[in-house]
This record gives sequence, structure tokens and C-alpha cells, in this order.
Amino acid sequence: MKKIRGRMDESILVCVFYGPNGERLINRGNKLATMLDCPLYILTVDSRPVDEFDAEKASYIERWRELAEEYGAEEFIVRDNEKRPTAKVIGDVAHDCNITQIVMGQTARSRWEEITKGSFLNLLLREIPFVDLHVVSVARTVKGVEGDEFEKGVRCYLMKDGDTYKVNFTQSKNCQLEGIFFKEIGTDFDNGIFKFMHDNKIYQVEVTEDRIELPEIIDECLGKELVKK
Repeated sequence: MKKIRGRMDESILVCVFYGPNGERLINRGNKLATMLDCPLYILTVDSRPVDEFDAEKASYIERWRELAEEYGAEEFIVRDNEKRPTAKVIGDVAHDCNITQIVMGQTARSRWEEITKGSFLNLLLREIPFVDLHVVSVARTVKGVEGDEFEKGVRCYLMKDGDTYKVNFTQSKNCQLEGIFFKEIGTDFDNGIFKFMHDNKIYQVEVTEDRIELPEIIDECLGKELVKK
């Protein structure tokens, strides 16, 4: 259900693309929209049609849609099968929805890509020079699991530890959830990503010093009687 906003001279657009950081970006955008008491929009852009999304991408779309409903967003916009540059798509949506501020993740382009193709942020600013950009660092993304930012995944288990969960690499009677842990390369601690499946959906949460950063996601699944032994 949409929230009744008191201020219409400001509008927030959150751009989410892939991975667990999308939820963090939406949370950030909602806090900003709540503070300003203005409309919130959420946008995702993909070059593939919706019916060709893999299970993981589809699960993120569903979660973002749930958050849009929970936060009373004006609209959750899916621009699929897009052949135009992403910056142009975002620019069109910003114009159509009278957006004044955009929240998005830091793009993961190499220096060579920026030299040959140009900075994505610069391209976006050319499309919408009237919009303020809030760029949030997203160092740990699902893309990294497939690339060179994470080590090969290993099986692990979660154990309840106070208000959160701890990653454990040895199964015991106290283990509540089984999944795969991808450790971030170059860290001495158990930092990375924990992936697990529930109800035929793949979930993914960040791990910092062997603790789950978003334990409420795990609580929700366990509340649905998901207990691995």
C-alpha cells in the first residue's frame, strides 16, 4: 500500500541491479524518503526479458518487490529486455517520475573500461544533470562470487549466537541452516557471502567476521520451519 507523502517537490529513485546489496540500497532510499517525507521509486534494468531471468535473479526481483510494498513505494519499475544504455533508461525514468535524488551502488568498472567507455556516473549525469546522486559502496556483490573477489565456496552451517548467527564449518546438533560460504579474498577474517536455498529460492546474505549481517532474513526462513540437520 502506498504511503501518503506530504512533500512532492522531492522524489527518490533507488536503482538496483543484482546481488544482496540491492536490499541495502532500498533501505537507504527508504530512510531518505521517510526523512524528506517524499515519494519513493525503485528501478531495476536488465537486457534480458523477465521470463529469461535465472532463479537467483528472479528471487532478488521478488524480494525487491516485497520491500517496495512494505515501504509503500510509489512504484517498483522493472525495465527488462532493454537494449538501450542503462544510463539512458535511468534518465527516462527520472524524467517521467520527476526524480530529484537517486540512490545507487558504486559501479564495478576497471580503470581501462572507464578510459575506453567512460565513467557510468558521468554518462548518467549527462542524462540527468538536475538530479542529486547518492553513490553507496557495494564492495561485496553477487557478481564477485562468480569472479575473482571470492575464494571457492565451501559448505558451512549457521549456529544461533545471541541476536545473530555464526558461520561454523563443522556440523553439529546446534547447526540450524546449511549453505555455501564464499570467503572474500585478501581478508584474515571470515568475511564474505553465505548462500542457501529455501522454498526453491536462493538467498544470499553478507558475513562479517563470521557473523551474519542481516540475521532477520535467516530468522524469517527458520520461522517457516526451515531447519537443516
